[in-house]
Amino acid sequence: MTETAEAREADRALKAKHRTMWALGDYPAVATQVVAALGPALVEACRVTDGDRVLDVAAGSGNASIPAALAGGDVVASDLTPELLAVGRREAEARGAVLSWQEADAEALPFEDATFDTVMSCVGVMFAPHHQAAADELVRVCRPGGTIGLLSWTPEGFIGQMFATMKPYAPPPPPGAQPPPLWGREEHVRELLGDRVTGVEARRRAIRVDTFGEPEEFREFFKAAYGPTIAVYRSLADDPDRTAALDDALAALASGALRDGAMEWEYLLVTAERSAA
Repeated sequence: MTETAEAREADRALKAKHRTMWALGDYPAVATQVVAALGPALVEACRVTDGDRVLDVAAGSGNASIPAALAGGDVVASDLTPELLAVGRREAEARGAVLSWQEADAEALPFEDATFDTVMSCVGVMFAPHHQAAADELVRVCRPGGTIGLLSWTPEGFIGQMFATMKPYAPPPPPGAQPPPLWGREEHVRELLGDRVTGVEARRRAIRVDTFGEPEEFREFFKAAYGPTIAVYRSLADDPDRTAALDDALAALASGALRDGAMEWEYLLVTAERSAA
């Protein structure tokens, strides 16, 4: 097997692992019960309006796709994990939103160049392992003058710190894979998009999460519903001591963040205009 063929096979295996991870638990419950406000915030920032052709990359179950369709956009929700798209279809039907759903790899989107007026991603594309490849695809499918909108957890915010807390307990990442919270750094996003965009606006904001009254309630919810957390715990299945240590570490993280029954989870919201071709 040539080096190129080996690299392609390794990439297929990695994407299959990611697809499986995001199908674990109940990510749609996270999207609807915990971070539902994020999608509408991104849609508003992108100024989606009637007739706009919109692509939501790594859309999950439609946290941003459905609000974009309800705002009048002609929306395609794309994601690597078909199980999430299936949930999104049902949710969209229940809410009266009409849009398309397509299984797709954020690093190899199956769309022609300059197809969309708005290309967005809500805490989604940040989890693609190769950041530059994903950013190149976001730019490629956006028309000149169109909008690219990205909402990502910051490294310093609660979810970024959750990933930092889990890192010592997780298997090492594959060679070349980059940490998701890097997308929460303005300079990283600017570097990824480069001079192919203009008018970059980057704002740090926070979502108020009052779903969890106790630290242990947060931990147990994420252990049951959030794919990356479930995957880490599964890797520790034969090590009860490390499992207990991670239990304590996540509870301590949540305890430090809870104030009067609520937490503030910071994210970075970036919008930019695709430069003329």
